[in-house]
Amino acid sequence: MSPTVRPFALDLSTPLSTADGEITERRGFLVGVDDPARGLGEATPLPGWTESFDACEAALRNPPAAWDRVDDALGDGRPATPAARHGYRLAVLDAAARDEERPLSAHLADRGGFEAPADTVPVNATVGDGSVEDTVAAAQRAAEAGFDTAKLKVGARSLSTDIDRVRAVLDAVDLAVRVDANGAWDRETASEAVEAFASFGVEYVEQPLPAGALSGLAALRGRGVGIAADESLGEHGVGALLDADAADVAVLKPMALGGPDAAIDAARRLLDTGVDPVVTTTIDGAVARAAAVHVAAAVPDVRACGLSTGDMLVTDLGPDPSPTVDGAVRVPEGPGNVGSSFDGCLRD
Repeated sequence: MSPTVRPFALDLSTPLSTADGEITERRGFLVGVDDPARGLGEATPLPGWTESFDACEAALRNPPAAWDRVDDALGDGRPATPAARHGYRLAVLDAAARDEERPLSAHLADRGGFEAPADTVPVNATVGDGSVEDTVAAAQRAAEAGFDTAKLKVGARSLSTDIDRVRAVLDAVDLAVRVDANGAWDRETASEAVEAFASFGVEYVEQPLPAGALSGLAALRGRGVGIAADESLGEHGVGALLDADAADVAVLKPMALGGPDAAIDAARRLLDTGVDPVVTTTIDGAVARAAAVHVAAAVPDVRACGLSTGDMLVTDLGPDPSPTVDGAVRVPEGPGNVGSSFDGCLRD
């Protein structure tokens, strides 16, 4: 099946630092198919997580036949061009769900062997790595906006300062708090952090060690605070993460995994082994964000997810189909991913 492919660029409200440097816009492709119904997908590659923009386009212009013959989307590892596969497979899955006249979340729940999907998904507020005062103020704004969970960025400052920041937030607001170090610590610092945050009742510590340190992540578990893997999952895959017994929580990015179907397959494997999946975006456009919401809605009793990212874009592909209200996003209604409301995006 040869899809329709149309490039786009969306301005970011704040520059984003990546492994390949700072970016000021999200460039990607809208992908359309017409079998068995009209289907729309989005492929938005992100340096450090997926293939390049050019490699994404090349794959979309000539989709591998294997993308249409997939039983287990995970296979033995992530596809070489995960963003391209995401865009194509989202379009195909959207077409199938529209043809069935039901939401994409129901289609994905069936794939995972899950019960009926949720109507709303809880989301966390992301709090940056500012001063103690700035961190508390941001957490208070999140609580006032109805969020129940906040994710604090840590690791850019000294551990003692980060401990003060987390303690101050927990003293100031009634929020569940998780922290994300983005692999910034060595083993000694990570061990000290885990001990301190466990005493505060932090929900989990995300990526306390660099992505390659699976044995180190495993050694941090069982100390009173959950250990979450993000970059480690992206680098090693679900199988290696589970084999190493390295996480209590795994962060699933559908764009980086290769599609909503790959994310659901990952969630199923994680839940079968007692690891909780959390779904996040890679700061995508509205079509892919909606798909991530459908993925999260299909996962039973999902924890607060990182899906409230639309405000990181100055421009978007269209009206947000799943805006954040009172700390939750509503799953887009109607058949497929976003119904037919974005189909005009593919027209010249």
